[in-house]
Amino acid sequence: MRLLVKILLSSIAVVVASYLLPGVVVDSFMTAIIIAVILSLLNATVKPILIVLTIPLTVVTLGLFLIVINALIVLIADSLISGFDVHNFWWALLFSLLLSLINAFLADLSKEDQK
Repeated sequence: MRLLVKILLSSIAVVVASYLLPGVVVDSFMTAIIIAVILSLLNATVKPILIVLTIPLTVVTLGLFLIVINALIVLIADSLISGFDVHNFWWALLFSLLLSLINAFLADLSKEDQK
């Protein structure tokens, strides 16, 4: 049940972020659900591999390169999902940052409801 709630909250965050950023297009809410699932799968599988491969660069940049890795994950999701379009790397970077902020806000709201 928690997983379903997290996916729905992430898909709401995807819709809100795509509404706020003109360089990101999501066709429908069903596409947003698919994006949330694919992003979570990519974050669980591909992201750890990219982090290990770029440890020296991440250390040199004091962890800021992880933001670039998040943007690359968004671009990979863009190439896998039809109905989801990110115009370039910079929109992917902004989308990943905004998505993280909205997800954190929604997670905080859902924790307050459980109390």
